[in-house]
Amino acid sequence: MTLAVVVWRLGAGPFLDGVRAVDGRALAAAAAIGLLTTVCCAWRWTIVARGLGVRLSLPAAVAAYYRSLFLNLTLPGGVVGDVHRGVSHGRDVDDVGRGLRAVAWERAAAQVVQVVLTVVILLALPSPVRSSMPLAAVALVATVIGVVLVGRARPRGGSSRWARLRSAAAGDVRNGLLTRRALPVIALTSAVVVLGHAVTLLIAARTAGTSAPASRMLPLALLAMMAMVLPSVAGWGPRERATAWVFAAAGLGAGRGVATAVVYGVMVLVASLPGAVVLVAVWLRRDRPPRRPEPLPARIRVVRRPQGAADA
Repeated sequence: MTLAVVVWRLGAGPFLDGVRAVDGRALAAAAAIGLLTTVCCAWRWTIVARGLGVRLSLPAAVAAYYRSLFLNLTLPGGVVGDVHRGVSHGRDVDDVGRGLRAVAWERAAAQVVQVVLTVVILLALPSPVRSSMPLAAVALVATVIGVVLVGRARPRGGSSRWARLRSAAAGDVRNGLLTRRALPVIALTSAVVVLGHAVTLLIAARTAGTSAPASRMLPLALLAMMAMVLPSVAGWGPRERATAWVFAAAGLGAGRGVATAVVYGVMVLVASLPGAVVLVAVWLRRDRPPRRPEPLPARIRVVRRPQGAADA
């Protein structure tokens, strides 16, 4: 519906312009940045999972994260890949609930860091929403303090379902996110991921023909990225509407914003293609019949005759 509204208001021209603008350099840059951000995401996931008491190696996490990204970008909803990642990991460790919780907390931590970094940059650089940033900063600080207090709180017992849920959530935050080992890694990797996606969007804007300086484009990129977390069909819809609005509000033209979003969509889709390879490899491995063990050779029984016995 959102995508249809954008097409109705602006026509198909910006979408076609975006598709025609994509070139090999942009795709190569997207693949390189995508490798860096995916490894950072996978590292973050392993730290959170280990904090919750489930094993997860970095190579396995990278492969699963690529697969998750590809599914998120090709299936409706934008979270199918994350759910699949959590269920698959949970089955591997015989604890689906804990596998899903590790993915949920890892994604939640990433969103918190993204919001914090976005508010900080929007406070420092001019943007269409700069006047609203002080209030947003106060709300963000209050939210972060609340999360930390919940994570540091010790369970007081209780047998109700709400008490058990609150105790489990506090334990997950305390052990998976706020430890001395986990917190710096989560903050660092999430910041690298956010900046990597922002740089990808800046490259998309340049590819689509926008020549504004990076100091002007970075706040717009972060604003558009905040809309990309909304449910969508394969990533399309909220992204185009958000970029059209922020580009128009900044005086760069809504059509140029849509073209940038289209280039960005193609770039991130190409960067996620290793996930398709992982998906096919897993399917082929599962479809392969189990190898039967080779039968052991029959033992030859040697019968020793008494010494001196005559042959028959």
